[in-house]
Amino acid sequence: MKNTIRVLVIMMLFSACKKGNNVAPSDSENNSVETVETIKQIKDNLTSKGFKIFDYVDENTQDTVIMQQYFIAFLKRGPIRNQNEEEANALQTAHLAHLGKMYDLGYADISGPFGDDGIIRGITIYNTATIEMADSLANSDPMVKAGRLEIEIHPWWAAKGFPLR
Repeated sequence: MKNTIRVLVIMMLFSACKKGNNVAPSDSENNSVETVETIKQIKDNLTSKGFKIFDYVDENTQDTVIMQQYFIAFLKRGPIRNQNEEEANALQTAHLAHLGKMYDLGYADISGPFGDDGIIRGITIYNTATIEMADSLANSDPMVKAGRLEIEIHPWWAAKGFPLR
């Protein structure tokens, strides 16, 4: 046990040292140029792939915030809900595999069910350049194909890289 702890501590220290070596030069002029180039690179990369974006400068931090258009898919209760328990469970398994695949391929950033038993069962936020692509991916969900769910998609803007809190 002690050896395991020692190895972990050494690995953490090594990792911290490696991170420390990646610090940019302290020259503030160089840092601002690097930041502008990074923002430009991000914007160029997104627009070259067809994404709609805009940016603004946050008044408090003076940081440039890049806003990107995503597509939010509402997964709504579908008209065909007469599957037996075994069929419904198989569809749920295939549905979760589909959502996992969308996430792994970079097409979906977040998915999840709602906590009530309402008409809207859950959401998926698609990270695609067009609503047509998001709609096609959402409608390829086995649960949608079976009619147990249906899709309603809307454009949605969010700041690029901001985490949920």
